[in-house]
This record gives sequence, C-alpha cells and structure tokens, in this order.
Amino acid sequence: MTPRLAMLSTILVVDDHPMLRRGLVALLDGEPDLEVCAEAATVQAALQALARCAPDLAIVDLGLDGSDGLDLIKAIKLRHPGTRSIVLSMHDESVYAERALRAGAQGYVSKQQMGDTVLGAVRQVLAGGVYMSEALGKRFAERFIVGAAAPREASVAGLTDRELSVFRLIGQGQTTRQIALALHLSIKTIEAHREHIKHKLALESGAALARCATLWADTGRSG
Repeated sequence: MTPRLAMLSTILVVDDHPMLRRGLVALLDGEPDLEVCAEAATVQAALQALARCAPDLAIVDLGLDGSDGLDLIKAIKLRHPGTRSIVLSMHDESVYAERALRAGAQGYVSKQQMGDTVLGAVRQVLAGGVYMSEALGKRFAERFIVGAAAPREASVAGLTDRELSVFRLIGQGQTTRQIALALHLSIKTIEAHREHIKHKLALESGAALARCATLWADTGRSG
C-alpha cells in the first residue's frame, strides 16, 4: 500500500463512465498527497457527496447522462465555495472551456490528456491557481490585450450554455419531455431552445438536429 502523508487533499470524482472513473480514481489514489473521498455518476449523487465529505476538489465530467455537469459546477461555486473544481471533458475546449471557467471551475482538462496532465492540473488548482491549456491561455491573453470579444460562430461554439445542455441531451437520445424534466424547464421552453439551436446550426429539421447532436455526444464533433 502506498504510504500516505499527514496532509491529504481530498477529491470527489464525478463521471458516469465506470471504467474511466475507476481509472481516474486509481491514478489519484496512487499519489501520496491525494485521496479520493467519494465518487458519483450523477449530479444528485455528487451534491450528496459534497455535503457529506466536503472535498478540497471536485473533478467533473460535463457529459453526465441525463443531466448537466456545467450546472453542477455552478452549484459547487454557490453552495460549496470551499471546494475547487476541474472539468474533465471529451469535448473541444474551444466550446466548453471558457463556459466552464465562467461557471466557476478553476481548470479544464481534455480526456485525451490523462495521466501527468491531470495530476499537474489537480496540484495547480489545489495550490490556488487556474489550469488551462497553453492554447486556451494564449487565446485569453490575446483577447485581454486586444480587447476583442469572443467570436459568435455559426457552430456549436455559438450556442448559449442552456442551448448546449439541450443539444447534448438530444444527442443522448432524450425526448423533449425528458429534457424538460432533467433541466427543470417547461416543454415549451425546451421546444424554443430546439428551434434556436436549429437556426444557429443551420439545420432544417428535427431529424437533422438529432443526427448532429448524436454525433456531438459520441465524438465531440458536430460535423
């Protein structure tokens, strides 16, 4: 058994993929100064774990089945200000990273960057810093220096946070009623979001929206 140091940083891992979650837990627990105090596969289970063990850090997958990891990040910032958070996602950081940081996360790591990158991000955030890729940091710096606003593209990157949540749940095969229940919104509101998404992505039908959203959910790409 790996010896533990007196001072441990406790971590909550939130991911609905059991194999990836187990791999991440093993990676973190293999470090003498880190300890996974809880695991969760849903937002509700994560909120219960946060209340129970008050971790120093939460690592959150945004693509939780039937719910939205971005909403969890916002809830952590509001309800558990002593817990810092890192987003771990399969999706392109150009779409999600800035949203996650605005929502309250202190770091964003791609699932393709497991291993040392995750550990480096964890330690940087636990030390009070913010972790982002070199490319994202450069983009932020350029925007600050130039004073340019973020581009509004005719792509997934141009969707609002709520539209992106609806889009992702459509890709998971959720019906309008199921999405309304998951996001605590009315069916009419979800239908309006669907129409806005179709317009922004230049999709002509509900079937085209479903195909595009499914591709996004499966691969992180919309086309």
